[in-house]
Amino acid sequence: MIGRVVCSKAGRDKDKFLVIVGEKDKFFFLCDGKERPLERPKMKNKKHLALTKTTLEESSLKSNKAIKRALAIYRDTRDTKEEA
Repeated sequence: MIGRVVCSKAGRDKDKFLVIVGEKDKFFFLCDGKERPLERPKMKNKKHLALTKTTLEESSLKSNKAIKRALAIYRDTRDTKEEA
């Protein structure tokens, strides 16, 4: 599951896209590269997330800048598909 893009369904970060960087029991550790950098990932219950089919490459998970860029590209391509 590490590298999977998810959308938050509840909380302050509702409707935001994040990437899974870790997992423990029924919780995921999530980062977005800006509000939640790799140094302090957000721990969130699995039931408060909507999984997408997209998984980021391992190279995109190495730095905050790479995560931020990959999520921006994902959001842009997703918005383009919704308009069509």
